[in-house]
Amino acid sequence: MSAAGKPHVAVLMGGWSNERPVSLMSGEGVASALESRGYRVTRIDMDRSVAARITEAAPDVVFNALHGVPGEDGSVQGMLDLMGVPYTHSGLATSVIAIDKELTKQALVPHGIPMPAGRVVASESLYEADPMPRPYVLKPVNEGSSVGVAIVTADGNYGNPIGRDAKGPWQEFEHLLAEPYIRGRELTTAVIDGPDGARALTVTELVPKSGFYDFDAKYTDGMTEHVCPADIPAEIATACKDFALRAHQLLGCKGASRSDFRWDDEKGVAGLFLLETNTQPGMTPLSLVPEQAKACGMDYADLVEAIVAEALARFGANRQAVKGTP
Repeated sequence: MSAAGKPHVAVLMGGWSNERPVSLMSGEGVASALESRGYRVTRIDMDRSVAARITEAAPDVVFNALHGVPGEDGSVQGMLDLMGVPYTHSGLATSVIAIDKELTKQALVPHGIPMPAGRVVASESLYEADPMPRPYVLKPVNEGSSVGVAIVTADGNYGNPIGRDAKGPWQEFEHLLAEPYIRGRELTTAVIDGPDGARALTVTELVPKSGFYDFDAKYTDGMTEHVCPADIPAEIATACKDFALRAHQLLGCKGASRSDFRWDDEKGVAGLFLLETNTQPGMTPLSLVPEQAKACGMDYADLVEAIVAEALARFGANRQAVKGTP
């Protein structure tokens, strides 16, 4: 514990995924917020010696501010479980499922949560023929933040069939998830855990200034307008919050999650589809979870403290259960 009697928090950030720059921004924001509230904070930029560095720091809890692999796919969660170190956000099994878009569909669709139909295809096959009628979307099976997403349109923007020399995710990944393109609007809803259980916050509409809501649009100031709360019918807002909360619970998410949607506004609720649930949502100044928390009366430092408190309570309860203490 720190001199102020508050937990010593190691903020784990950086790493080597495509989302490293975003993770560094998230981690620094979290660390500064905790320090402003009197916490002792150790910043750890993840490298291959991370286990030794965490052991040396001996924190009470790790705030996992990593994005992408290996911080979001269960690898870091498994390591921390083996070390017996409490950590924020979702655990191993949830992380393994939620980062894989096909596994997520298998977990959620049978419970009535609408997701786009699709299938995993070999990238090599795309040079021979389209996997489905255009327009369609190609995306990596296990990357977040719209990394490697391509929209293949009817006018053959990548060639028809896709050319081997056309720049796209097929050059980086052996397999891709192909889904029908859903016209319409980009919506997102955050869910956070609290003492009384999980609750969905609100709905934000994301309006890119140009193109679609890709990695650059997400993390470059001024490229996307955030409309929070979204100017949408009440039934759509209710459906987003319901689906996001149910996804959080069905997947077993902890701390905070964010579910992203596409909504065809010509089809009402029938046009709403959940695309993915993020178990390690961003905590940067442009990030959506802090923005929604603020809209619901919770400032950034309050949000960070709530995530830390949930982790400590959860791991404390788990240890009591293992020991058989009352």
